[in-house]
Amino acid sequence: MIDNWPILTMTIILPLIGALFVSFVPKKYDKNAIITKNYILNVKLVGIWTSSMTFFLSLLLVVRFDDTTKNYQFFEFSNWLSSFGIIFKVGLDGLSLPFIILTTFFTLICILYSWNTIHQKIKEFMITFLILESFTLGLFSSIDLSLFYIFYVFILIPIFFIIGIWGGVKRIQASFKFFLYTFFSSIFMLIPIIYLKIIDNSIDISNIHNIKLTFQEQIWLFIGFFMSLAVRISLWPFQTWLIEVHDEVPTVGSIILSVILLNVGGYGLIRFSIPFLSEIYYLIQPIIFLISFVSIIYGFLMIFTHRDLKKIVSYLTIINTGIITLGIFCFNKQCLDGSIFHMISWSFISAGLFIAIGVIYEKTQTRDINYLGDFATKMPHFSVFLIIFILAYIGLPLTSGFVGYFLILLGFWKENPAVTLTLGIIIIFCSIYMLKFYKKISFGESKINENLSLTDVDKREMSLLLILSLLILIFGIFPNFILDFLDNFNFVYK
Repeated sequence: MIDNWPILTMTIILPLIGALFVSFVPKKYDKNAIITKNYILNVKLVGIWTSSMTFFLSLLLVVRFDDTTKNYQFFEFSNWLSSFGIIFKVGLDGLSLPFIILTTFFTLICILYSWNTIHQKIKEFMITFLILESFTLGLFSSIDLSLFYIFYVFILIPIFFIIGIWGGVKRIQASFKFFLYTFFSSIFMLIPIIYLKIIDNSIDISNIHNIKLTFQEQIWLFIGFFMSLAVRISLWPFQTWLIEVHDEVPTVGSIILSVILLNVGGYGLIRFSIPFLSEIYYLIQPIIFLISFVSIIYGFLMIFTHRDLKKIVSYLTIINTGIITLGIFCFNKQCLDGSIFHMISWSFISAGLFIAIGVIYEKTQTRDINYLGDFATKMPHFSVFLIIFILAYIGLPLTSGFVGYFLILLGFWKENPAVTLTLGIIIIFCSIYMLKFYKKISFGESKINENLSLTDVDKREMSLLLILSLLILIFGIFPNFILDFLDNFNFVYK
């Protein structure tokens, strides 16, 4: 009987159902017209239960996934808005399934972390996050290109509100800058979609690489898709919005930006940009390599100019964006697998780093690295978790960070040893800086207010940091948990 369930559609719409239930939780006030704790607890519990059920439902997709085929599975079809050329056609392959799991997992992590960190408009926060989860799941599941584009644009709306409502002092400016960059860049994708709709009415993602295109068509279609996706992943020179937004957004928002937007951009590059390069790749590849290296070098240089921990990790994201893009456009399977694995790995690492920064700020009220120190003595458990995330970032063997770096460098060595050496040197220098960064925080002299009592992470924070740390180690030791899925999607470089 379970075989007849529209399990993928259920996974996509369950967060929307949860958001609806949250909206109906009645507000309760005490005699002083203050919202009661029971009301807040009920809202949080509905959010937790919904995200938990969605996560476990997505795990059922993994259990039922057939690893013997490269075709789309869990195929579900409906003539939804067919009069407008939009068909509800969803399915999963070995590329989209890991990102589905990441989305459901990190939505749950963000809601758990926000339990004691979000204090205003809690109902609205839960609704916004659950809607974002549903849109993101729809995006990664879409087979119809028009449907993909709808979700591609719609995910901007909840992120816009997360920045604008729960951000810092300059949240309004940051939210509008984010929306202007990402929304208007979406138009670049809309134009090639309309063109593809004209020449091939179905616009089936699974068949997009079989569309016959001229040399000029390939150039213009690639530019349209790449320009839109480059802004989403904050590739140079479109990185300025990311730094400003990270500075204002709450910790859960930073996790969303690093996990969802980066993965959406990388996923889109693989799905849509590369299929149009059958004849023009030799023209495009050097340009992409140049842009990627500029992003890496820019991010690397900028981390030395800032003392704010959040800005430092934001620039690390830009570095990783460049590395991932290099791997995607190297045009061999090892680099591609390395880039996808690195996107997944960076999701865990960046989430851990941003949560760690959130913990630091909550306890010290500063993110200035010059004021922080002696955490190894005052917060020993926290220091252990922090070094795990840093070692994963620098690519220590037995961590997930090592696998991505290794596959990308190995793939590049076959194509271009000079690029490999340059990339390796940059990674080494970043590693040295991050180790100095850890030494300063954990063993350096603290300059924060002596009257401020520092306590180690509580049970909730420890649980989240422990889960992320264990996943980094598990996927570092057993990378085939992910790599096996990457052999099950129908994609080849032309």
